[in-house]
Amino acid sequence: MMQVEIDQLVKTYRGGIRALQGVDLHIETGMFGLLGPNGAGKTTLLRILATLLQPSSGRALVGSFDVTDQRQRWAVKRLLGYLPQELGLYPNLSAYEFLDYIATLKHLHDTRVRRTEVERALALTGLEGVAKRRIRTLSSGMKRRVGIAQALLGDPKLLIVDEPTVGLDPEERVRFRTLLAQLAGDRVVILS
Repeated sequence: MMQVEIDQLVKTYRGGIRALQGVDLHIETGMFGLLGPNGAGKTTLLRILATLLQPSSGRALVGSFDVTDQRQRWAVKRLLGYLPQELGLYPNLSAYEFLDYIATLKHLHDTRVRRTEVERALALTGLEGVAKRRIRTLSSGMKRRVGIAQALLGDPKLLIVDEPTVGLDPEERVRFRTLLAQLAGDRVVILS
């Protein structure tokens, strides 16, 4: 069973701006939502868990790996799928080409394994029918699905999604939340 442990996490930015102050959380397999107003520290917490930002103090474990320990960060990254608020997509690539590229970055170098993994991510997100279309031609909802598909490559045990439904119409928001709920069955999904 996957779990995330956060103990007395603090993040202070330059100028003394404190984004997190003594955060304690225990998260187990399933979906966990972070709610709060803009500036409450949600993205800061997610970026720390995704190993993109170092806390000022405290500790965060993903499984048995400490995200604050430089030697253990790569192990955390192997367990992680991350969809930031703003994902840079390559508009001239097809959805398939983009996912294939990201799979390579995630060290899926064997062509057959990578193809299988890309096709699995496309199927999970309902993108099989648009896999060959250029990303620039996709709706905002489909682009967000491409984002979640890239996060799912490598079958991560921790999936972090930061405000995934911003800019989506109500129907696409429901579809996206349903997908995330299904994915939460065998992993930790943290949703802001």
